[in-house]
Amino acid sequence: MKCREHCAACCIAPSISSPIPGMPVVGGISKPAGVRCVQLDDANRCKIFGRPERPAVCGSLQPSELMCGDNREQAMRWLGWMEQETAP
Repeated sequence: MKCREHCAACCIAPSISSPIPGMPVVGGISKPAGVRCVQLDDANRCKIFGRPERPAVCGSLQPSELMCGDNREQAMRWLGWMEQETAP
């Protein structure tokens, strides 16, 4: 499965603890859940895709029918649910 164009749900919904260029680490979190990553461009594409400074966790999150659903809203809901279910 390929990423849905202009979606970026996986770059907004989950929290990310790995350092992201341009985002301060606060309380062990670089990107809080529900916050748009600063590395997204106006078309919701990652500006550091394929570069070494991109967090490994970002590359490990692969699109799937379960995660992405039929549209961006479903992806945001599922990823938000996963964020809640895996919170410490």
